[in-house]
Amino acid sequence: MNLKFPLKIAVTGASGFIGRYVLEELERHQVEVVAVTRDATRLAGLGMAGRIVEMDIAALGANCFDRLGRPDVLIHLAWDGLPNYKSLHHFETELPRQFRFLKAMVEAGLPSLLVTGTCFEYGMQSGPLVEELVTLPGNPYGYAKDALRRQLEFLKSVKPFNLTWARLFYMYGEGQPKHSLYPQLKDAVLRGERVFNMSGGEQLRDYLPVEDVARQIARLALAKCNVGPINICSGKPVSVRKLVEQWLLENNWEMELNLGYYPYPDYEPLAFWGDRHRLDSILEEQ
Repeated sequence: MNLKFPLKIAVTGASGFIGRYVLEELERHQVEVVAVTRDATRLAGLGMAGRIVEMDIAALGANCFDRLGRPDVLIHLAWDGLPNYKSLHHFETELPRQFRFLKAMVEAGLPSLLVTGTCFEYGMQSGPLVEELVTLPGNPYGYAKDALRRQLEFLKSVKPFNLTWARLFYMYGEGQPKHSLYPQLKDAVLRGERVFNMSGGEQLRDYLPVEDVARQIARLALAKCNVGPINICSGKPVSVRKLVEQWLLENNWEMELNLGYYPYPDYEPLAFWGDRHRLDSILEEQ
């Protein structure tokens, strides 16, 4: 890949779970990285060579683009209010302030923007999910993300810029928030518990290690893609039960699974996964 050096990439939500892995991935490339966080101490010890900017996008200043050094690309990962997908906060509070910030960046001259969306934008649709499907979000989080994408597409029609909307599916890895499945299982093992309570485990999902998610996000950003919605996924459905059994085997953890203890979530279908043909086609061109 031929890059104009130094390409400057800013990353919001840099101190979050995905953000830290994206920073590590970008460090492997000849780019100038600007990590954006509300609390710089959360990035202490990461050892990144780039610059850290403390900024709260909710308290928007007129010079936010200049404060970030006028980056060539913005990877926008920041989003508050998770993991409560049903909270009205997502469209009452988060959506307007997210759009305000991104619009200010674009109007100030940002040429390329990558924003992380969510598989929840597809709603209760089952089977392999392709980007061309009509979005039918069924919870406030998915609705707010989908609305932000539509707002950015309207903005793009009057102020052209490169837009990649990276729809994330499921992921796991070290440093993941404790409410997620992998850290819950690991914590149960560390506490010496012998039984792990979970759902029936037959739901089919699309999981990737967070390192792979970060790698795909970084590659799309480095290429300054303008592809609209794109699934960041494995393309391979796996049952949650099989995935948990795989984690137990890989880590030599001994644990009995108490299947059916929790009901299946009511905000997602029993079986869905991402189609990654568009992602593979774009990555092959690089």
